[in-house]
Amino acid sequence: MAYLLLILEPRGQRATRTPEEGHRLYDQMVAFGQDLQNRGQLRAVESLGPDDHAIRVSAGAGGAPQLRDGPFAEAKEMVGGFFLIDVETRDEAVAIARRCPAANWATVEVRECAPCYVS
Repeated sequence: MAYLLLILEPRGQRATRTPEEGHRLYDQMVAFGQDLQNRGQLRAVESLGPDDHAIRVSAGAGGAPQLRDGPFAEAKEMVGGFFLIDVETRDEAVAIARRCPAANWATVEVRECAPCYVS
């Protein structure tokens, strides 16, 4: 079963780190992903840049798509990256999320991949 581990970082947190600290934390995340790959549990992984240059596309007046440039002031967190994993149970996905280095400085949200009409 597929689960998405979303890394939700406090906005602006990256800017408070030295380059050395940023590289050290990134290397921890790469090692974590490599371990998941070695275990056969990793489907995909990506790190995302800050949302300063992101664009949101949403329904506007009359249903026409509306564009909004980032950063998004109303957001307290930004998605910093994700791991798409394949495990048997939710408990296993949660156990992996607890081992994720990002859980020490961000939130790791565990989401089951499922059709959007499933409640």
